[in-house]
Amino acid sequence: MHILKRNIICALAGFILVLAAMGAACYFAEAAVNKSKYPVFGVDVSNWQGVIDWQEFEHQGVSFAFIKATEGSGHVDESARYNLENAAETDIRISAYHFFSFDSSGETQAENFISVVDRDAIDMPPVVDIEYYGNKRLNKPSKDETEEILLPLLEALEEYYGVKPIIYTTIPVYFRYVKDDFGDYPLWIRSVNFEPDLVDWKFWQYCDHGRLDGYEGDEQYIDLNVYCGSEEQFDSEFGICDPRSTND
Repeated sequence: MHILKRNIICALAGFILVLAAMGAACYFAEAAVNKSKYPVFGVDVSNWQGVIDWQEFEHQGVSFAFIKATEGSGHVDESARYNLENAAETDIRISAYHFFSFDSSGETQAENFISVVDRDAIDMPPVVDIEYYGNKRLNKPSKDETEEILLPLLEALEEYYGVKPIIYTTIPVYFRYVKDDFGDYPLWIRSVNFEPDLVDWKFWQYCDHGRLDGYEGDEQYIDLNVYCGSEEQFDSEFGICDPRSTND
């Protein structure tokens, strides 16, 4: 009897170790991107990348860029206006993103973003970046509290820019806050360990330690992304003619 119990315990321990090893392998693995399946490549940047040579980015095949603009109700990224203006001189499709705060109203967050990003400054929909920060991972805000802030923010941006905003998020935050109540918004998902094929995404941030020529800031790495579709689909969705030139 003791031998049977010992064998069962050993088998369970072995099974647990195998699961742990599989989990660790998944966690530390790097996402593999099928470039023939997802040929449209882009970046997201902030003041951490310092001064960016946008022509150099374009020469390296960057087709789109998400530029950090604001956080919460008061913070403006120091490089937002420089990046928006200089990226506009290339054929790179541009969007701007707002880092969502669980701690201030959606209305004032929308006002902050709109004060920085003009309608004609971006080619793609604006982005709301919702992820845990500070102690929020341990002390998660409720779904109701989050919706009370996120919904008016999204609605205000849609009214001003005339298009449904994109939501950027992580997989845990997506399933907690986004999937049920905001699942009809275009999704930009972060998944640096594996392809997020269980969610319906528009953009995928697959790498947070990429390297490109053309920037020199405090952060040596740059986030890399792909679009879910072909080059033809990307051009059809976001246009190959620059809408910013229509007012000239």
